Amino acid sequence: MNQRRPRRPAPRPPEGTPARSELAGMARSGLADAARVARWADSALGPGRGSATADGKATLSDATAAHAARELGLPVAKVRADWDTARLAGLVEVHGGTARPGWRLRAWNRDDSAVLRGWVALFDAWSLAHPEPAGHEPGAVAEVVSAMPQVLSFLQLSAGPVPVAQLLDLLEQRVTELRTERCEVPYGPRLEPGTPGAEPDPAPATDTALAPLLDWALHALAAVGALTCGDGQATLTPLGSWAVWVKLEQICVAAQSPAGNIEQSAEGMLRGCGRLRPNAARAEYRAWLAARPVGSAVAELLGAARGEDALLRGLAFEALRVVGAPAEPDVRGVLDEPTLRPYALLWLAEHDGADPEDAHEVLTRPEATWLWVDTAAAVADHGEAPLLVRHLESAVQATVPALLDEVRAVGHPRTVQVLVALAAAHPDPALAKAVRRAAFQVHTGGS
Repeated sequence: MNQRRPRRPAPRPPEGTPARSELAGMARSGLADAARVARWADSALGPGRGSATADGKATLSDATAAHAARELGLPVAKVRADWDTARLAGLVEVHGGTARPGWRLRAWNRDDSAVLRGWVALFDAWSLAHPEPAGHEPGAVAEVVSAMPQVLSFLQLSAGPVPVAQLLDLLEQRVTELRTERCEVPYGPRLEPGTPGAEPDPAPATDTALAPLLDWALHALAAVGALTCGDGQATLTPLGSWAVWVKLEQICVAAQSPAGNIEQSAEGMLRGCGRLRPNAARAEYRAWLAARPVGSAVAELLGAARGEDALLRGLAFEALRVVGAPAEPDVRGVLDEPTLRPYALLWLAEHDGADPEDAHEVLTRPEATWLWVDTAAAVADHGEAPLLVRHLESAVQATVPALLDEVRAVGHPRTVQVLVALAAAHPDPALAKAVRRAAFQVHTGGS
């Protein structure tokens, strides 16, 4: 008997949190310079009007930066900083050498949710918006970035100024925990500390090593409007406090995910979502993503997509649709991988605004055929025979003989298994015979 879970009541922000309209006003104010540059890019750049970048990687070319500085009456360095902020907040998007406004800019004056999402995107990217000073070990920087959510949570729960020295103690403890968690448990007996040949315990984080990095992190978060620093203390701004509360709520929701996939690897989570309905699966994706840094989550999803299970490949890209814009660079980065290319092209087409019903038009005929075989493999492995028969109707080829010819040509590694499964499932004896013959020809390399 199916029972509905009681719906969790909508959480309320802490007492004293400004209304969403006020928070959105704060975000608009903090991002006003970035929005100004984004609007300039909307009018001055784009197809036939100008190129935004010199390297295709979203860095403003010198000529474009100088052009913007002249028209906006700003120093070039200010233009570049505002441009980077606009990109991180999703106010402007760069595709190759072309810049275009992000959807948040279009909704900037009328949609408070779009504005707040833009600010939270910048908040999440604070370490990119203000890179660390030179001279620090990348590993130590990564540890501090990983530890800062706990520091911010402490600030949020404190609901007032906290001495930086106290935050440094907390950071030291968290970094030491991270180092301990990374240590592998050795096989075989473990020697006691101090015994010759024993592995040393993880080195504790030290104040002197972490103090300048904490100073960088606090000032970077202050620069994006999340907190204020002064007189040896740090205090979250109303926007910062609200954003940290939102993140904590996401983790609480994740911990209560209906299917319990929060602690699974990407592959385990996707397998758990394989038999869920689309809406329930998306809730699982959101819960799983909320508990992880976006960069590592995207990398893990793409790693699962590279495996042999075609179902996981499709589900991984569904989860990446939930990630949205932050996943775009990584998705573009797999376009040269034949196994992932059709999925990546569809993802990018939908991300660029194409109707999901029409997104397949970006695929070449061989790419569409390869995707058809890959999807058929997922159905054959995890679905039922009638689904595989219905999948035949989704092929782009007008006739079964044409489909079989092109399926053999694309060289998908699962072609034989798919054709055998289709032949076994199809009720038409003549068609099943033709499909079996095609499977045999692929298997033997004949024609």
